[in-house]
Amino acid sequence: MRPDEATVNEPARTGAALVHAEYHLFQITDPQGPAADDLDASHTGLVSADGGAIEVTTGIHTGDVHVTVEPHSQRPDPDPGWEEIAEISCNSPSGELLVTSFMDDPADLPSLASQGPGSYRLRVHARGRDSAVDQTTVDEAVESYLIQSWPAAHQDALLLKATDAYGAQVRAQPADDTIVIDHEDSLDTPSGRERDILHRAERGDYS
Repeated sequence: MRPDEATVNEPARTGAALVHAEYHLFQITDPQGPAADDLDASHTGLVSADGGAIEVTTGIHTGDVHVTVEPHSQRPDPDPGWEEIAEISCNSPSGELLVTSFMDDPADLPSLASQGPGSYRLRVHARGRDSAVDQTTVDEAVESYLIQSWPAAHQDALLLKATDAYGAQVRAQPADDTIVIDHEDSLDTPSGRERDILHRAERGDYS
């Protein structure tokens, strides 16, 4: 094997950072357009999509989580040392596929669209989601996430590993209860109204 063959799928510039989760999620977005079609959280219990943004479901309600990103040039092997692993396809119109808090600027992490604009596959690994379920304050971050990406044609979302209790709880909920979008019926609950206000504020709609 030539030396260059051994490193052909080494990740591009990787990064790790604390990311602030709010309302049980942080996001992966493209600044120039939708990154994915809507996908309910109950499908994998870990990764979903709403309003063009990919959403990673956290056990903690509000607080920091550890996030590592690994952009690859081709499909890597899953890392087995995690409790939950799921995949979702996405598209990056701009070539900037960024991890961000729900209502904040992107985290100081490399773009997951390392090969420029186009179609990508994301594999999200999670650990520690059962440690502080629904908590809003913890002394230190107890949840960790690894997000791998590589160029790939669109495929259905896939759950590769499911061992934590929080993921089982999310997957057991009816779809109508696990996704909140700007439909009239979603505004019948306080959480629905809260998410609706936040979504409209994110778009600059303060009416």
